[in-house]
Amino acid sequence: MGTTAKKVSVIPAKVQFDTSIKLSDKMLKVAAYCRVSTDEEEQDSSYEAQVEYYTNKIQDNPNWKFAGIYADDGKSGTNTKKRADFKTMVKDALNGKIDMILTKSVSRFARNTVDSLVTIRELKAKNIAIVFEKEGVNTLEGTGEILITILSSLAQEESRNISENVRWGIARKFEKGKVLVNCAKFMGYTKNENGDLIIVPKEAEIVRLIYRLYLEGYSSVKIKKYLEDREIKTATGQERWHTTVIDNMLCNEKYMGDALLQKTYTVDFMTKKRVVNNGIVPQYYVENDHEAIIPKEIYYRVQEERMRRANLCKAAVTRKKNQKSKYSSLYALTGIVICGKCGHEYRRVTWSRNGQKKIVWRCSNRLTNGVKKCPNSETIKEEALNRAVMEAIHKITCDDREFIETFRQNVISVINTKEALREEEDYDTLLKNKQEEMLALIMENAKAGEYTQEFDARYHAIAEEIQSIKKNQTETRKREETLRECNQRMYEIDDFLRTTTCRIPEFDNDLVRRLISTVKIISEEKLMIQFKSGIVVEQEIRYD
Repeated sequence: MGTTAKKVSVIPAKVQFDTSIKLSDKMLKVAAYCRVSTDEEEQDSSYEAQVEYYTNKIQDNPNWKFAGIYADDGKSGTNTKKRADFKTMVKDALNGKIDMILTKSVSRFARNTVDSLVTIRELKAKNIAIVFEKEGVNTLEGTGEILITILSSLAQEESRNISENVRWGIARKFEKGKVLVNCAKFMGYTKNENGDLIIVPKEAEIVRLIYRLYLEGYSSVKIKKYLEDREIKTATGQERWHTTVIDNMLCNEKYMGDALLQKTYTVDFMTKKRVVNNGIVPQYYVENDHEAIIPKEIYYRVQEERMRRANLCKAAVTRKKNQKSKYSSLYALTGIVICGKCGHEYRRVTWSRNGQKKIVWRCSNRLTNGVKKCPNSETIKEEALNRAVMEAIHKITCDDREFIETFRQNVISVINTKEALREEEDYDTLLKNKQEEMLALIMENAKAGEYTQEFDARYHAIAEEIQSIKKNQTETRKREETLRECNQRMYEIDDFLRTTTCRIPEFDNDLVRRLISTVKIISEEKLMIQFKSGIVVEQEIRYD
């Protein structure tokens, strides 16, 4: 049996890029890549000059075919993720539309060594050259990649230095109290021509509304629903609100006119990743930087309320392992009704007996841990509790003058002084006199030409007096601020009582939230109610 000779046929490859052909032997499709790394005005001309230069250079060369100018204006070179034209250029080159890319320098192409080399190798595999004019490097030449590795590393280090310089410059601005804010996403403020924060009246009303609703007992979820139901838009014009945005607004010190600077910092200049500053780098607090939307006294009341709600997690004796309670704004008495026997909060409970439902309030300690933990706590019917609370409010608001006067006396006791506060100008005069006295002493000693114990004693005595005056001045300013805040609160309550009727027909959640601080269950027949003004009222519980 004869053997048949093998026959081998060659199927030619579909060559897209012929690496055997030298770039100098064919008409090249040449493109250029231009970039400036910031949007600053002085670099605009550099960007435009690059585009014009490369357009003319390519079109003037008879062996080159113009393949376009790819340019990213104001984009960072530390990575290629956000450079749209750069990515389009690489894609076009890989699709055969570009044979050679011209660029000014390695730093204009990429300051990230990894991004730079990955792109160079990817294009080199397709016989596509990248020419860096400043460094005189062509990536298709034998030493090209070695030079690129070195130059890219240098460019990356340059980027690190620039990042550190920018960070240093920002830190110096912070030290001088310069507030840097992106007002495009900041509800309530914009910037004037000097870069200072100024109030946007319409947006400021929304900020005040959010603070008011929170103090009236609304949760972030209910505030979100309130705003959306009334078609109130966010700072960026969105119809949908997020509770995280509301929470951040409620704790943003800028709304009371102050500013905490460097809340976050960059941990990696390559990725630009920012993290919360928990004391790793310095922070700067600027008081009275700009006009406040929210009075300081209201702002601090909101912070106290936030802490109170956060602490509504059940006490250790009443909480199961890893269990947390959540603040609910549905019932105004939640979190403020306290057991007079053990000090724990009362909880709203539904009793069902013989097919009948009844709402009562009971000590949470007793509910969770049994009678042994709180044997004498009372069970109070909700209807009777609500009636007693409203009767106490009725009693106070029907004699509003007495209410305001009592509050005024509480303000005086808080300030703890009946003496007139020294005027600010008096302190300035005292300081000036003492400083002049010290200067005269120094001049006198300089003329004498010798250091004596008498001079030392007099110098230290004057220095201590100056420090004492400054200390008293600071304390006086604090007392005056407290007085202003308390007066503001008093005027608010005064205004509220003028518009509130003495006839209160039913339980009013908003009224309770506005006026009452705590309700202590003393016995089955008696409550001790503390108002936010400082007044404490003993109130009878009636069950008829």
